[in-house]
Amino acid sequence: MALDIDGEEYQRMYRGEAQSVLARDSQGRKIQFPAGSLRAFVTHDGVQGVFVIRVDDNNRLVDIRRKNR
Repeated sequence: MALDIDGEEYQRMYRGEAQSVLARDSQGRKIQFPAGSLRAFVTHDGVQGVFVIRVDDNNRLVDIRRKNR
């Protein structure tokens, strides 16, 4: 899944104004996950890149990692 969240938008999430991220995966499916799970990937420009999200059998977030280019 590709993410392009600018710094200002991520600040809204960081301040708690937005609790989750809603994105689409490469097959067009909607994925919603906690905004805080992206903290490790934040730069001054926000969060950009292609990510792999793993979920368990109950569709709960297991982890997020940046995909190697």
